[in-house]
Amino acid sequence: MKIKNVKGCYDFLPKEQKVRNYINRILKETFEQYGYLPIETPILNYYDMLSDKYDEENDILKEIYQLSDQGLRKLGLRYDLTVPFAKFIALNKNNIKLPFKRYEIAKVFRDGPVKVGRDREFTQCDVDVVGLSGQEIEIELLSLYISAFNKMNIPITIKYNSRNLMRGIVEELVEEKEKVPTIITIIDKIEKITKDEFIKELEKLGISQESALKLLKYFKLNLKEITKELENSTNKLIKKGLKELNNLEKLISKQKFDKYCSYTPSLARGQEYYTGNVFEVYDKSGKLTSSIGGGGRYDNMITEFINDGEEYPAVGVSFGLTSLYELLKDREEFNNISNIDIYIIPIETFSFSFSIANQLRQLNLKVLLELKEKKLKKCLDFANKEKIKYTIIIGEDEVKNNEIVIKNMFSKEKYNLKLEELNKIKEVINI
Repeated sequence: MKIKNVKGCYDFLPKEQKVRNYINRILKETFEQYGYLPIETPILNYYDMLSDKYDEENDILKEIYQLSDQGLRKLGLRYDLTVPFAKFIALNKNNIKLPFKRYEIAKVFRDGPVKVGRDREFTQCDVDVVGLSGQEIEIELLSLYISAFNKMNIPITIKYNSRNLMRGIVEELVEEKEKVPTIITIIDKIEKITKDEFIKELEKLGISQESALKLLKYFKLNLKEITKELENSTNKLIKKGLKELNNLEKLISKQKFDKYCSYTPSLARGQEYYTGNVFEVYDKSGKLTSSIGGGGRYDNMITEFINDGEEYPAVGVSFGLTSLYELLKDREEFNNISNIDIYIIPIETFSFSFSIANQLRQLNLKVLLELKEKKLKKCLDFANKEKIKYTIIIGEDEVKNNEIVIKNMFSKEKYNLKLEELNKIKEVINI
């Protein structure tokens, strides 16, 4: 048997997990600052529930991991946290009060191509709100994005667009409504393919070159231009989309978020359940070309899940932990300092040292106690290799004098501290 991980699934060493834990901590802190509450949903779901919102050609269906239980029920592993959230609201609507704001940080699974920033098992970090329509909650989510990425010192660009506007424009030019989702998927590629390739893709669907050129024209205009071009349209989706985009654009301008946010007419997002404005976040430095976050409005999903005659408008955004890890992993601050605050080295003084270690832990210090009888030089070499800043060597003299000596391994300074003053250690070493 060859022992190996499944492609796109990884083990993370402590130094790698340290970066991932940092990202989770920053995101959790930010989510809670904005009033979002934690929930947890199951990894396993009924396949029909996961696949219900997609046509047979949608790429997401090819990426769902399928399995069955002993009762031969068809199951699937969740591929995102949005569909499970819709199910959560449907099952718990009598136990929560709307509007309901939640966050969830959990594993999801996609059987898709593997590349940098895209794995088969990965962690998503989502915030969603159900029970609020309008662009006010959308600007809050954009603000949350900006706040979180600023804390991590990641320069970003947030692209935004309206699925209503896209669908309205396509429906005006295409008679066969069943082709609309596939056409929108092709439009989403406009920035990555040539004009000829775009036309060819549409011609394969039976769309005339004339219609293809019109679509190309519309999805190259800026917001002011497309608003002027379509302001007299009687198409309900076009009117709604223009209203959503212009309302959001005004809020973006008032909050001075223009330097982060830009209208992108071809942006669609892959999921067909999106109904209104959609968003994608990109690393401004260009280190990663794929998105590092995304989301949007999906007003119909929860409404249709519950199907009780009420409307449940919803909107949410997601952060990709794998992508963020790739951006942060080589930063100096993660490679030069250990997670351990103090490393205690007993010299035939285990019981005394054990007691000191536990007292320091009660002061919320992260303490590593050496449990093997190693030579002092080896212990100090280990401290240097692991970049542990402070060591305490405890021998017979320290026990006899009822004190400890703390050494700064970086500056080589030493600090003497009597045991009755142990609670002052944070002041002494400035932690």
